[in-house]
Amino acid sequence: MTAPRHFASDNYAGVHPEVLQAIAEANVGHAPSYGNDRWTERARSVFREHFGASARAFPVFNGTAANVLSIQSATRPYNAVICADGAHINVDECGAPERFTGCKLVLCSTPDGKLRPADIISRLTGIGDEHRVQPRVVSITQATELGTVYTPEEIRALADTAHANGLLLHMDGARVANAAVGLDASLRQITTDAGVDILSFGGTKNGLMGAEAVVFLGGPEQIEFLFLRKQAMQLASKMRFLSAQFVALLGTDLWRRNAENANRMARLLAARLEGVSRVTITQAVEANGVFARVPPEHIPALQEQAFFYVWNPATSEVRWMMSWDTTAEDVEQFAQAVRDVVK
Repeated sequence: MTAPRHFASDNYAGVHPEVLQAIAEANVGHAPSYGNDRWTERARSVFREHFGASARAFPVFNGTAANVLSIQSATRPYNAVICADGAHINVDECGAPERFTGCKLVLCSTPDGKLRPADIISRLTGIGDEHRVQPRVVSITQATELGTVYTPEEIRALADTAHANGLLLHMDGARVANAAVGLDASLRQITTDAGVDILSFGGTKNGLMGAEAVVFLGGPEQIEFLFLRKQAMQLASKMRFLSAQFVALLGTDLWRRNAENANRMARLLAARLEGVSRVTITQAVEANGVFARVPPEHIPALQEQAFFYVWNPATSEVRWMMSWDTTAEDVEQFAQAVRDVVK
């Protein structure tokens, strides 16, 4: 019996078979611990191949840790982080960024999840005033929490604004592969080349098993980060099993193949729902998510077909996420269910 596939989150998907194979191959014999192994050395190399010779990658266990450690590496507790009000670091990390960095999150309201340079400028108040938190980091999400995507030009404008004011640009790249594919760009073009300073690289949503990374994209290696990662309990003793996954993902075109499928399935679902009069797509479908308003009385019946989350109960907006393993059959069946239920 085929296990059901849902539309709640790309975290719901399993681990890609090529990644499982890489883990199995790394599970032969003994290897030095804490990253002193050949898989981790190769992983560092493939990150440099994608992000540039100055890129330094540090594997961690989950995205919250990647985000918190990225911010912590660049701030002091009296600093502030400028981000969108819907950012994952604000909404979905249980206050971890504030608790473990001591920084205040300064929020910007945005209808599509994307910050603009004017948002940064508007939050640069109280500079030098000892009574006010001091902005230090701008954090953006790529793709955004609303499924939209920053172009390289938009990222560069944010980076230039941040740098001109003594701030760093952090990217929460939980779905950076989906964004790159959606833009028909390389990973480097939307990160290093666009001026991003620190990247939280997402692997779990693109076919890996509990593997993320903090990537410093310029300058000398962040020696202090070694201690931050250890103190945060994110230094893997058997790091070869994390690193082998990155080698499988980035050492081949697997990252692109997985993201291409997820994005294609999102576009297919949006296309199949065109003409359903009581379903309104609310955001541009630029990555692997479809956001739509659905009559609230029909949501429970649709969730029985394939589970998904209600994004905004006040407006009856839902989120349908596609994964590396979502099939056209999954989409066609669900789209037909929507047409049958929402009349």
